[in-house]
Amino acid sequence: MAVDFKKLERLNKAVANRRRLAILSYLKKEGESAVWDIAEAIKLSLKATSQHLGVLRASDLVLWEQRSLEVFYRLAPAPHPIIETVFKSL
Repeated sequence: MAVDFKKLERLNKAVANRRRLAILSYLKKEGESAVWDIAEAIKLSLKATSQHLGVLRASDLVLWEQRSLEVFYRLAPAPHPIIETVFKSL
């Protein structure tokens, strides 16, 4: 099986940030949450939280759904065994 090093690098960079790890941990605990609730829980501005969620989204670590004016996020299935290990440790 060929390793996609570029994707693996992107995943590693995405989880190499304490704020993004906090978001992933929160979503693991809550299951699903609106951006406002995530920002409040990790004590970060809405703008900064949205930027971190964008990185996680681009790395396929979270799934999102727009409902009316709110956007809800949840963990995606782990895209790589290394990330699965990260999810388990949260």
